[in-house]
Amino acid sequence: MTAPPPVVLFLCVHNAGRSQMAAALMDRHAQGRVVVLSAGTDPSDRLNPAVVAAMAEVGIDIAARRPRALTDEDAQRADTIVTMGCGDSCPVYPGRRYLDWPLPDPAGRPIEEVRLIRDQIDGLVRGLVDELVS
Repeated sequence: MTAPPPVVLFLCVHNAGRSQMAAALMDRHAQGRVVVLSAGTDPSDRLNPAVVAAMAEVGIDIAARRPRALTDEDAQRADTIVTMGCGDSCPVYPGRRYLDWPLPDPAGRPIEEVRLIRDQIDGLVRGLVDELVS
């Protein structure tokens, strides 16, 4: 009998940048070995265009994704919740493992800076995948 895959929730305020990049990169690197969720505490109406462009540069199309609000169901389902710059606006759910990745918000930044944020997230995601599926 095999254990169910771990569930990771990437959480930020607008769910339009960092958490979307992290979720897409986790999907790529985990290759189905991790269930990936992404949400925001105050979701935007669309993804950050620079984030969409930066992800397309590494062969990941997130253009059709939409920001979504955090639900209690998402949080209760998650084994690990990764917060990204939401501070006090991110609720705490007892019994969940929390990681905080203090990354700059890509909103309003030029593509050159968004690439750097994407690459930071990629390194963190790779480390988390190695930890969760080893």
